Amino acid sequence: MLDLGHSFLASVARDPDALAVVDGDVRLTYADWYARISAVVAHFDELGLRPGDHVLSVLANRYEAATLHWACQFAGLIITPLNFRAKPDEIDYAVEDAEIRAIYFEDAWREAVEASEKAKAVPALSVDGEAFKGVLAAGAPKAEPRVGADAWSVMLYTSGTTSRPKGVPRRHRAERAAAIAHVAQNVYGHGERTLGVMPLYHTMGVRSLLAMSVIGGAFVCLPRFAPEAALGLIAKEKITNLYLVPTLYHDLVHHPKFAEADVSSVRKLGFAGASMTDGLLKRLDAAFRPDLFVNHFGSSEIYTFTVDQNAIAKPGSAGRAGINQIIKVVKLGATGPDDLAGPGEEGEIIALLAGDEAFEGYWKRPDADAKSLRDGWYFTGDSGYFDADGDLFVVGRVDDMIITGGENVSPIEVESCLSLHEAVADVAVVGLPDERWGKIVAAFIKRSKPIEAAELDAFCRESGLANFKRPRRFVFVDELPKSPVGKLLRRKLTAGDYAPESDPPSKESAA
Repeated sequence: MLDLGHSFLASVARDPDALAVVDGDVRLTYADWYARISAVVAHFDELGLRPGDHVLSVLANRYEAATLHWACQFAGLIITPLNFRAKPDEIDYAVEDAEIRAIYFEDAWREAVEASEKAKAVPALSVDGEAFKGVLAAGAPKAEPRVGADAWSVMLYTSGTTSRPKGVPRRHRAERAAAIAHVAQNVYGHGERTLGVMPLYHTMGVRSLLAMSVIGGAFVCLPRFAPEAALGLIAKEKITNLYLVPTLYHDLVHHPKFAEADVSSVRKLGFAGASMTDGLLKRLDAAFRPDLFVNHFGSSEIYTFTVDQNAIAKPGSAGRAGINQIIKVVKLGATGPDDLAGPGEEGEIIALLAGDEAFEGYWKRPDADAKSLRDGWYFTGDSGYFDADGDLFVVGRVDDMIITGGENVSPIEVESCLSLHEAVADVAVVGLPDERWGKIVAAFIKRSKPIEAAELDAFCRESGLANFKRPRRFVFVDELPKSPVGKLLRRKLTAGDYAPESDPPSKESAA
């Protein structure tokens, strides 16, 4: 298996004059992009960075972020992207946990980076500054790959049932295998163009970036999702495929200007990150009439679990195992991979760790490894079942994680925040179905004194809780459902029999 540096060199050799990346007025061929990537590698050398060092990025999807990603692959550095909405304490955690040696950010997020105490100990560069612009403009010798396929490539952070994120380190060979699988499973052809809007701190964004390089395709950057801007880029750049979370598709087809937009170039749709409602599936199929409509189910740890290349034919189905994977459904609470659930029986979905796309364990988290890695299988924490045809249906998270707009939200973290308010006697947070977001974060509150939803929403804002984690609905109840031993029964909260509810706060993009 090639390392990613050599993989990019092969793309340059095959398609030197093909369009590789677009970001506003920036339009680079593979040959031109390689020159700028080489300049960043030379810059890394000036900073004294060495193979195996971690580089933190706090960037939206702009061409500088994509360039940093590729430069790290050549230099043997481990690109460690963080959600650009990260708070200072989250940056502190990542800097310390990953032993970060350099930070790259954009001016929009300068305040959070500069407020991070840990970030002060390492070089931090704004990609909007003249210094970094000078780096990109400088000439440099052509970079040669410095590591092999077994070297670490990227480390993504994924939320768990606690508020402490888990680092997911992945090797070059696993990343390239996932990119090739993405090309095959989405039937991408030479010279495709994709909308690069899924963030590069998310496995979907990374996969789109790498997959385009394999086929001499173009990664068209959209730093922040806005439906009108997305529709404009689709038409202007003749985007051929979309790979988005359902929330973004919802916003596209429900935008007032969608009816008049030219989306005829889009022939392939793919979605992942959350479930898609039947209504949205049908609306997208009618709106785009795609040649291919793929439901992809996977994770940061193992990119592909299953795919369904005809999502509209069996709504809700996640299909069958991807080309690099074998999956099983074991009984809930199973300790090993052989305690299988029967057809139609909900259990935990597990995936084979021997697959080419798989990670090997969490970064410095033996506790997480012990929970999730057993006898050569990855216990995903997702629950689901096989139907009579052998197709997988995903029900939710075993550990009650809420996936909203493709982002993971830990109920415990939100509950911890709300529990600090003096008017909250008890609280439980769950995900409720929503056509736009897949799930919305809902907080069921037992009050100790009068309080309104708007006040609690303001409290969450002021506490520093990330916007996409804030509840979109508050429901006030007399008691929370609990078992005889006091265990919260979250599933009863999703049954819809706890009312009345307040008007939800205004929604903000979680994408």
